Amino acid sequence: MTASVPPPPEGAPHHPPRLARPDAVPRLKEPAVALPTPDGVAEFWADVRRRGTPLVSPDPLGSADHRAVTFLWRGGPATRAVQVLPNKLGDPRDPEGNLMEHLPGTDIWHWTLRLRHDWRGTYDLHVDEGDGPAPGTSDYWRWLRTQSRIDPFNPRTLPRRWDGGGIPYAELPAAPRALDWVPRQHIAHGTLTEHKVASAHLGDERRVWLYEPPVAEGEVSDLPVLVLLDGEHWGPRLGLAHLLDNLIADGRVPPLAAVLPDSVDAGTRWAELTCRPEFVGFLADELLPWAAERLPVTDNPARTVIAGQSLGGLTAAYAAVAAPHRFGNVLAQSGSFWWPVGPDTEWLTRQLANTPRLPVRFRLSFGEQEWVALPAARRLRETLAAAGYHDSSYREFNGGHDYLCWRTELADGLVELLGH
Repeated sequence: MTASVPPPPEGAPHHPPRLARPDAVPRLKEPAVALPTPDGVAEFWADVRRRGTPLVSPDPLGSADHRAVTFLWRGGPATRAVQVLPNKLGDPRDPEGNLMEHLPGTDIWHWTLRLRHDWRGTYDLHVDEGDGPAPGTSDYWRWLRTQSRIDPFNPRTLPRRWDGGGIPYAELPAAPRALDWVPRQHIAHGTLTEHKVASAHLGDERRVWLYEPPVAEGEVSDLPVLVLLDGEHWGPRLGLAHLLDNLIADGRVPPLAAVLPDSVDAGTRWAELTCRPEFVGFLADELLPWAAERLPVTDNPARTVIAGQSLGGLTAAYAAVAAPHRFGNVLAQSGSFWWPVGPDTEWLTRQLANTPRLPVRFRLSFGEQEWVALPAARRLRETLAAAGYHDSSYREFNGGHDYLCWRTELADGLVELLGH
């Protein structure tokens, strides 16, 4: 690893900066759907079941590029409150603003947003059925966040981080679709296998998933390689192999190998994915050589991509700065470039500003709703431009800190960095 990048300071807090939301949550005061009288409730819910939730309606202000999005819950006699939290579309200072309204005399709870028609996001529902603290007490909002419910009218879900349960999502008409992730039958398929890799740098064994492309032995050598952090989620849960199979079959990327290390748990993730030299040592000195013993992967950094999201995006960038001889391409979504909070904020951005230009390409993307991450992200973009990284790219999508968005960002980034 390069000696010019010192280890970062210890003791950064396990949260991003406490920034106020700059804009109000775009809630509509009036529902955008026709709500029934008590006599029409059964017919209303039958229609909701047919259509699925949330309900999407034309913009009441008449804009062709906006929609009204109504979230619904069918309550019971004991229901006191329902909170809906679309990803990054809430204000922590005003949790009451995400509470649904109850239509008197019915079991209908509703909440409507006005959103641009390319928005997409996962969302959580939290329901107070009357068995918790009194509303307005100091413990109430913390307790309500533990009362998660599934949306019975929305079959569209993604695997939830860590516990693997489902989290519902919504996509408006102009939002990018993750069609590259849909499994196809009539193409060649690679294999995704689970392994354990011993690490002297980390002092333990680490689970790793290895994707081998659908090519015959000896047919291809010097395979490009993707190192994708948080591998336990991308590999067995989200189905990275389907994406790579499809991109390879379509000729959008060449056959490539992928190495996906496990993040273990939230505590380990905070300890390791925060610009730690020992973790980069594991990736560069142990994991890539381990993969090279099993597949004919390249040692050319220009054909090696390291990718990650959130803390993983921060670590992907740090790995390339610390070991540009191994990682020549960074694919980072919603990277935590604010880290660490304190007297040395945005530490990695300052390292890049004070380091001669490295032979590294950056492909960065962030959600427009990520008001906490965006200021640091935009300063990183300006720093890279000033430092001469003119072959790098930056974009913002209409979404939040969300695997729903990161799926398509990952696909597009791989095509940009490795495509012909």
